[in-house]
Amino acid sequence: MSYMETYKEWCTNPYFDENTKAELAAIGDDAAEIEDRFYRQLEFGTGGLRGVIGAGTNRMNIYTVRQATQGLANYILSQNGQEKGVAIAHDSRIMSTEFADEAALCLNANGIKAYVFDSLRPTPELSFAVRELGCISGIVITASHNPREYNGYKVYWEDGAQITPPHDKNILAEVAKVTSFDQVKTMKKEDAVAAGLYKVIGKEIDDRYMEELKKQSIHPEVIREMAKDIKIVYTPLHGTGNLPVRRVLKELGFEQVYVVKEQELPDGNFPTVSYPNPESPKAFELALKLAKEVDADIVLATDPDADRLGVYCKDTKTGEYVTFTGNMSGMLIAEYILREKTAMGTMPENPALVETIVTTDMAKAIAAAYNVKLIEVLTGFKYIGEQIKFFEQQHTYHYVFGLEESYGCLAGTYARDKDACVAVMMLCEVASWCKKHGKTLWDAMLDMYEKYG
Repeated sequence: MSYMETYKEWCTNPYFDENTKAELAAIGDDAAEIEDRFYRQLEFGTGGLRGVIGAGTNRMNIYTVRQATQGLANYILSQNGQEKGVAIAHDSRIMSTEFADEAALCLNANGIKAYVFDSLRPTPELSFAVRELGCISGIVITASHNPREYNGYKVYWEDGAQITPPHDKNILAEVAKVTSFDQVKTMKKEDAVAAGLYKVIGKEIDDRYMEELKKQSIHPEVIREMAKDIKIVYTPLHGTGNLPVRRVLKELGFEQVYVVKEQELPDGNFPTVSYPNPESPKAFELALKLAKEVDADIVLATDPDADRLGVYCKDTKTGEYVTFTGNMSGMLIAEYILREKTAMGTMPENPALVETIVTTDMAKAIAAAYNVKLIEVLTGFKYIGEQIKFFEQQHTYHYVFGLEESYGCLAGTYARDKDACVAVMMLCEVASWCKKHGKTLWDAMLDMYEKYG
């Protein structure tokens, strides 16, 4: 079928709703737009789906989400995983709630339980929930830090990490077999709830997730000592980080946390930033303005699904705020964990630090300094999560920290994906420790350059 024939099918088939047909009718005279929307099927890759929101086979919409979910459902059924079920979370993006429900109801129509968060949640909490609930799989609806026009769909397996071999290729193969919408199942939400297939989750998972985050703190007494002195500016960039980040900082005892008001509430239009990416200096404009007003020590931003953290810190010598790369902030946390656990005698046997092959070589020097095994994996945090699974299965190493250069890291093994919530709390603890010893994070970074090169 040509792209124009597919377009006409979407315009006339009763399967597609009236809003979809109206959107497509509005582009009836724009051949280039029709071609772009229908020249291919939105590709389901090893990271799932990601694309511009809109009607068409090459767009993120309820129909392409259902189609992908049917393929996943077929694979879950082949693995006899229907009773274990699937955990589903979503971020603040446009259509995220609708896509989460469509995925759940497609699974339900295939006899698979879905555990759906009652509102937006960080991606790492979904990773935690998969294992906490004993699910076979997980889905998170997010386009991470992409522009506002995008949304996406990421798949996790029962180890809590994003899909890796052989499951990734097997799921891709099942999704590819779903070539027409009459192969796709769905059902009404009220029927799914009545059948016990659609289950809402929320506070109970939040509470358990918070407990796991707080367990990663090494010196809670230092936080309490410095809680009144250290000033933290934080922005969730209209995403999912607002509640969990503020909650964990509050429960640890930090008293001077200033949240960027204009970027506090979830909003898929991201009205204050063109690109909600904590790697982008423009994303920090409002946060840095607030930091100067309150004389903050540290300035933090999490991306919309709260798995990546951007950082600025005050250089007291110049009075300016200095930006940190993902390598830099990751190394500060890594060295702190290795140094303090070694000093306290709490380092586990056979400790391992895991990084991706594109991450800084400073990790090698730090690991060597503390006699910790350094393991390098392919690019993608799912391969770091996979190592934790291998360590547990093979009884080889104990994971102490993992990081990638693209602003993602994980302390602890409660999740199997990068977690900006734990990165925030660990970096604030490092900043507290530095302040107690008359230093800033920037001073600590310079010390590390002196020590490790």
